[in-house]
Amino acid sequence: MDIPARIKEQNGITWKSMQRPIFYLCAIGLLASCGRGGQGQLIGVQNRPSWYQVDPYGMNYIGMGSFVMGPSDQDVPYAMVSKSKTVSVQAFYIDQTEISNNEYRQFVYYVRDSIAKRILGDEDIGYHVFTEDEYGEDIDPPIINWKERIYWDGDDEREALAELFLPESERFYRRKEIDTRKLLFEYWWIDLKEAARKGTAPNWTRDLDLSYTNVKGQNNAIRGHSDRSQFIIHEIIPIYPDTLVWVHDFTYSFNEPMTENYFWHPAYDDYPVVGLTWQQCNAFNVWRTQLMNTWLSYNGDAYINRFRLPSEAEWEYAARGGLDLAPFPWGGPYVRNRQGCFLGNFKPLHGNYVDDGGFHTVPVDSYTPNDYGLYNMAGNVAEWTNTAFDESVYDFDHDLNPEYSYDALANDVPALKRKVIRGGSWKDIGYYMQTGTRSYEYQDTAKAYIGFRSVMTYLGRGKAVNANDL
Repeated sequence: MDIPARIKEQNGITWKSMQRPIFYLCAIGLLASCGRGGQGQLIGVQNRPSWYQVDPYGMNYIGMGSFVMGPSDQDVPYAMVSKSKTVSVQAFYIDQTEISNNEYRQFVYYVRDSIAKRILGDEDIGYHVFTEDEYGEDIDPPIINWKERIYWDGDDEREALAELFLPESERFYRRKEIDTRKLLFEYWWIDLKEAARKGTAPNWTRDLDLSYTNVKGQNNAIRGHSDRSQFIIHEIIPIYPDTLVWVHDFTYSFNEPMTENYFWHPAYDDYPVVGLTWQQCNAFNVWRTQLMNTWLSYNGDAYINRFRLPSEAEWEYAARGGLDLAPFPWGGPYVRNRQGCFLGNFKPLHGNYVDDGGFHTVPVDSYTPNDYGLYNMAGNVAEWTNTAFDESVYDFDHDLNPEYSYDALANDVPALKRKVIRGGSWKDIGYYMQTGTRSYEYQDTAKAYIGFRSVMTYLGRGKAVNANDL
């Protein structure tokens, strides 16, 4: 169809002259789209950063695998709380040793200094917190300035920080000491299981306004539509260890020197930290994750999986050291080597606590590690796991990364607060050192014989595993 002359020559612009810029714009758009889309092919988002997982300091890599989980020997107390079953566990990292007093002290000092810097920031002493970004926008909550030193003995700062110390009436021989009851760690976590339970609905699509709509007209409890804040849990945890565990755990036993010195004295820096509740161990792992991810973000690197307590299956898999069906981390069935020396710190014979070279706890790198390079997976201190204790869990948990977790509330009945502990301790008999032996303690209690170590799920299928290996 001919184009009317009035349009062809409107404002002195001919149709032929108008065609040229339109053609050029189309050509540029086509070339640009080819550059981004791989000449019309599906090639994925380009220029994504390459990724290589660096082994976290102090942790060993445990490759994915299957093993027979459960007792490798007779059920001495006839507790009937476990039975053998084959399970598979994905690749993960685990601490070589139990978390030591000095490692946990880094967490305590972080919380102490964080509180101090926020107090000093409020008092306008120095520049301890950043309340505005480079654009003058408010930062809420403020960011701590770790580069500025705290002068604990400075006149102005000493007065401002007075509230962190014990009041005069509670001091012993007038010693000015931090009030450890004020060392509170605040954090948030997402209850993914509850979100999955309440947020599942079939057949839903995405509207043009980018909000989710349920095609079948279900209620508003659908993923992406309900208020996500209901699944965000706020925690405030006192993080200082209970040093009185050495006294109240053992009636008619003299352990006052351990209460007075064990956590703070340099002589015990490399001994396993004890006196921690299950919640305090979780708080430590949240802080440890933040510590690592803050550093990675500062260097422009991608985040890693979070540090956490191991599942019961992960702990047992790591403890066995690749020796399936062996009763102890070193193999077995004996607790001594060929020279007659004990291979772990426990209660041998009839109360002869010193025959194994220990008395209470021993340094975290004592004795010979198992074949995965892990120390004291049997003895020294029992270790918290993330798994909730249930006598029948082996009957209903999955064989793929088996785990049974329950986040008990303060007003829940005690039976719901039981968490699995593994490995036995310096005060336990040999039976509890076996890799398949289960026991438990309540999540809100702390003991002189329970510590922990952290794990982290490996990002990917596993090291040196690719399509060419299949």
